[in-house]
Amino acid sequence: MSRPIAEDTATQALPMRLFRGAQDRRHAKRLQDQLELIEAGLMENLEFASSVADAPARYLMEAGGKRIRPMLTLLTSELGEGPNEMVRRAAQAVEMTHLASLYHDDVMDDAKLRRGVPAAQTVWSNSVAILAGDLLFARASSLVSGMGEEAIMLQARTFERLCLGQLHETVGPQPDDEPIPHYLQVLADKTGALIATAARMGVMFGGAPTTYADAVMEYGERIGVAFQLIDDVIDLSPKADQTGKRAGTDLRAGVATLPLLLLRQSAEGNSADAALLERIEDGVARIASGEDPALLDPEVEALRAHEVTRETEATARRWATNAVAALDVLPKSQVHRALERMADSIVNREG
Repeated sequence: MSRPIAEDTATQALPMRLFRGAQDRRHAKRLQDQLELIEAGLMENLEFASSVADAPARYLMEAGGKRIRPMLTLLTSELGEGPNEMVRRAAQAVEMTHLASLYHDDVMDDAKLRRGVPAAQTVWSNSVAILAGDLLFARASSLVSGMGEEAIMLQARTFERLCLGQLHETVGPQPDDEPIPHYLQVLADKTGALIATAARMGVMFGGAPTTYADAVMEYGERIGVAFQLIDDVIDLSPKADQTGKRAGTDLRAGVATLPLLLLRQSAEGNSADAALLERIEDGVARIASGEDPALLDPEVEALRAHEVTRETEATARRWATNAVAALDVLPKSQVHRALERMADSIVNREG
C-alpha cells in the first residue's frame, strides 16, 4: 500500500519562495498548479504491472523532496510559451532519473536514511533497491523515447555523466589528479548534469529561443555544484530535525567532502590541522570497525567551527553567483528574477 506523499514536498513551498508581490504570487500559483500536475503524473508513471514493484519504486517519491528539477524545467519553459504536456513530461522524466539515482547512491553509500525515512535497501534489500532504481531509469527512458532525437541524446549523455560521476567518486582521484578539482568534477557530473538537463528541457519544449539553451544549462550545472557544496556544510550541522541526518554523517562514514579535503590541504603546513585530521581519520577507522559513531562528536564540532567550513560555504556562493552570471543573455523578467532567487535559496538553505 502506498504512503501519502510527505507534506513538506516543495510542490507547495518552492514557487512561493521564488516569486514576490501580487503579480508574482499569481505567477507562483500557476507554477504550483503545474507542479501538482507533474506530481500526479509521477504517481501515474510509477505504477507498474507488478504490485511487488510498486511499493519500492514509489517509496522515495512518496517520501517527498524539494522537486528543484521539475521546478527548473517549468521556469525555463516560461522563457518561451510556458508549460505544456511535453514540458511536464520532460520534468517527470528528469525527476524520475534523479529518484532512480538516489536508490543506487544509498546502496553504494550504505546509507541508513533518505529524506527522513529509512533508506530503501534497509526496508527491502540491496537487490530490491537497485532494481527499483533500474525500474525508474527504464520508465524515465520510456517517457523520453517519444520526445524526439535531441531529447533522447540529451538523456543518454546525462545518464552517462551520472555514471561517470559515481564511478570517479567510488574509485577516487588518481595519482595525477588534484583532489579538490576531482571532487568538484564529481559534483558537476553527479548533480550538476541532471539539473542542467532539467533547465535545457524547459527551453526545448517550452518553445523558448534556442540561444537560451546553453545559458540555462550552465546555470543548472553551477547551481548543482553549489547545492552539493552547501550539503557538505549542512552535513556538519547539529540541526538533525532539518537535515534528517545526524551531524557529521558523511564525515563519520569516511566520505571526502570539501571541508575535509581543505583540511587535508591545510594540514600539510599546519600542525593543529594535522592533529585534527589525524583524530578524524582514526575515528573513522574505529567507527568502520564497529565502535560507537559518537566518538567523533568533538571532531565534528571542531570541523564545523573551522575556517575550512566557512571556505566551503564561500565556494558554494561563488558557484551560485557564477550560475546567475550565466543568465546574462536572458531578458530581465519575472523568470530571470525567479532563477536568481532559486540560486540564492540553494545556498541559504539549512536542510
